[in-house]
Amino acid sequence: MELDAQTGRRPGARERAEEARAAGYAGTLVLRVGYRGAGFCGFASQPGLRTVEGDLAQALATLLHREPELTCAGRTDAGVHALGQYVSVPVTDDERSLSGRTLLRALNALTGDDLSVLDVLGAPVGFSARFDALSRTYRYRLCSGPAKPVLSAGHAWWIRHALDVAAMDEAAGLLVGEHDFKSFCKAASAEGKSTTREVYSCGVSAIEEAGERLVALDVVGSAFLHSMVRTIAGTLVEVGRGHRDPAWVKEVLSEHDRRAAGPCAPANGLTFCGVRYPEGLLAPWGEGTD
Repeated sequence: MELDAQTGRRPGARERAEEARAAGYAGTLVLRVGYRGAGFCGFASQPGLRTVEGDLAQALATLLHREPELTCAGRTDAGVHALGQYVSVPVTDDERSLSGRTLLRALNALTGDDLSVLDVLGAPVGFSARFDALSRTYRYRLCSGPAKPVLSAGHAWWIRHALDVAAMDEAAGLLVGEHDFKSFCKAASAEGKSTTREVYSCGVSAIEEAGERLVALDVVGSAFLHSMVRTIAGTLVEVGRGHRDPAWVKEVLSEHDRRAAGPCAPANGLTFCGVRYPEGLLAPWGEGTD
């Protein structure tokens, strides 16, 4: 599980629960959120810019009549999409009386057409969408060939050359396991922080969506570094185009240097697909939030 960037440790569930109760909270509202990234400057709030967190916080403030405290499962960069982003919000005992139907309808009415609250869930007091996550799943889509993508244009990277999917998949498999992924993250974000992460699965396959043939990179891991999945995608494209052998990926890992990897793929091809939590921790809103 992910560690706190400032303290270098994972806050314990008991510690988080005690702090939440001391602040007057009695449970946790958990939202599963989807969004089209083109209209947002990423998830995290930024002064003067439109962000996912900013829009959600504004909607929740209108509904709850107070400033909410939001925690997300993983911050996304500008332009990155989501279908399974989870956001936790500590709530008071009175706020727990709101019905799930009311919350879902109100939040979707208070947010733009490119942001959707897909599900309303409940969790125990002190639950954190970030620190209680067991794994996160991303998909990166590519369209390869001379014809421009049509329906997938807004969420796939168009590569004008054919890609060797089998070679890319072989290279992707070399990333599975616990490694130092310093070569695959934004150099500035790696300073003074651990860059070791565990990838549970990583594969590339040919898929079809809405009648269009695409190439998909699917990655599941404990947590991810800044631009890590996009850099993996850019590196695997070098293999797919025949510029590098699949075994080159092992060399990139061992270099511990961002300059050793391929380019950072465009943000619009990346989708945050989902998060896995301990079984039974989340429940339909109104159940299991004590």
